[in-house]
Amino acid sequence: MDENITVKTSIDGLTLDKVSVWEQRYIKLGENEYPASLPIRTGFENSIKGREELFDKVKEPYLSAILSVWGAEPTVEIQ
Repeated sequence: MDENITVKTSIDGLTLDKVSVWEQRYIKLGENEYPASLPIRTGFENSIKGREELFDKVKEPYLSAILSVWGAEPTVEIQ
């Protein structure tokens, strides 16, 4: 990735059952940063499938922060 482009991540709406993760790319021009993309918001639920997706898509330290609230076991059962 270009050294002038960064990705900022934010955790939103973290509960025992779900979380929303925002990511947005920024470009640095001189001393200023400008959005280089629209924010991408992805929701995950604390189910077996949701946890698999979370491990695939969310990087540290955000992954550990979410799992510290969710605990070791899923709380949502998909039927």
